[in-house]
Amino acid sequence: MSQNNSTSTITNYISKSAKIGQNVKIWHFAYVGDDTEIGDNVMIGSLSHVDYKVKIGENTRIEGSVYIPPLTTIGKNVFIGPGATFTNDPYPMSPKMSGVIVEEGAIIGSRAVIRPGVRVGEGSVVAMGAVVTKDVPPRMVVMGHPARVKYSRAEYDKKKAEWLASS
Repeated sequence: MSQNNSTSTITNYISKSAKIGQNVKIWHFAYVGDDTEIGDNVMIGSLSHVDYKVKIGENTRIEGSVYIPPLTTIGKNVFIGPGATFTNDPYPMSPKMSGVIVEEGAIIGSRAVIRPGVRVGEGSVVAMGAVVTKDVPPRMVVMGHPARVKYSRAEYDKKKAEWLASS
């Protein structure tokens, strides 16, 4: 595990009960709570808060200033953009919480907000700034407030390839 501390001061909090995989990079001022499990080759950006009883699959990248609440499950090969916020309490302050599930290969755009109990399907894309209040079907792209399906992941991949090929 690499904590990337540039000074002798501790800049992260990582619970002693957290299980951290191999080659995990946790950047400055990040928090990892009790009983959290982080797979191999995960990157957690600066100022991110990964609360207790969270599960993160291998090869996942979580950018800076992301909030991941208790009971969240994130699959393998997921990307979560800067400032994304997951929630787990539909009626704050309730004693009952419901985690978010992000399936393998999903992309969550910057500043997206995801409601408690939502499942983000395998290979799906949540656009930046989207407010996700319902489950996202696998391999679909959602955007807006509230988020709605706009097109397929295949169309997203085609648009991305065209953009990368342009000068």
